[in-house]
Amino acid sequence: YHFHNLDMDKMDEAAKVLFEFTDFKCFSKTHTDVRTYICDIKEAYWKKDGTKLVFTITADRFLRNMVRAVVGTLVNVGLGKITIDDVRQIIESRDRNKAGLSVPAHGLYLTKVVYPYINSHQII
Repeated sequence: YHFHNLDMDKMDEAAKVLFEFTDFKCFSKTHTDVRTYICDIKEAYWKKDGTKLVFTITADRFLRNMVRAVVGTLVNVGLGKITIDDVRQIIESRDRNKAGLSVPAHGLYLTKVVYPYINSHQII
């Protein structure tokens, strides 16, 4: 994605807001058969890697479309379209329409899956 003049510090600060919540319905794809919107975010942060911005998020699970919607919302913070307090209000609203647009899937990569109840040397 090519965004210019993003305030990465504000985006990183907004990412920390995710730790205040467990219900992420506002970031879930609508009309999805989901029993619960509860996710436990373990880490969420931005870093610069050369000319790239890298967003890392770790959780016990993700909802369908969640990471794409989170990134879209945090980019809106970086662009100055919404505030960090707006992010809190969006999450509290549980309304997908209030969250940012989902960023396109290309450019997003799943890099690791960990099952804490499986020891890595047990995997065949």
